[in-house]
Amino acid sequence: MKLKVGEDHGAVSRRAFLQRSALGVAAIAITPAGALINASEAWGLEVKGLKPQTMKTLILVARDIYPHDKVPDRFYAVAMKSYDDSAAKDPAAKAATEAFVAALDGAAGAGGYAGLGWEAERVAVLRAMSHDPMFQTIRGGLVVSLYNNHDLWPIFGYEGESYSKGGYLHRGFDDIDWL
Repeated sequence: MKLKVGEDHGAVSRRAFLQRSALGVAAIAITPAGALINASEAWGLEVKGLKPQTMKTLILVARDIYPHDKVPDRFYAVAMKSYDDSAAKDPAAKAATEAFVAALDGAAGAGGYAGLGWEAERVAVLRAMSHDPMFQTIRGGLVVSLYNNHDLWPIFGYEGESYSKGGYLHRGFDDIDWL
């Protein structure tokens, strides 16, 4: 889909998008074409199987399950992309994911899960939904999809496996300088 200058592209005008991005009000914006864009971090994600709002909520759910202030949203988006891919191929996976997000939105009340302004409020909703098999699937999947991202390791100070480099005995074992 090509966007033309001067056309009405939906709910968010270019000017409003740039203003909100500059102010940090809406970190992730949804385009009418079904893509998620984060101008402050300069990344975008095309959504094919799920509703764009569902994907935006899933990214926020991932951040709330495993919160790291130094980890940009793009890593959470990459970790959750597999749910969109599954939804595009499997109607049952799409229905399960959409139903889970709808249940989150229902439990959160007006404005839905993404509309809750405080992390503590969202975590309370997640705790109430922790019995849901989809929640357990997302939580378990994040362990691999988030923490196995090699681009993320430097943020945590993890240098990777050490066996191929001779182990930790002469490479990091006694690097403690705070003791």
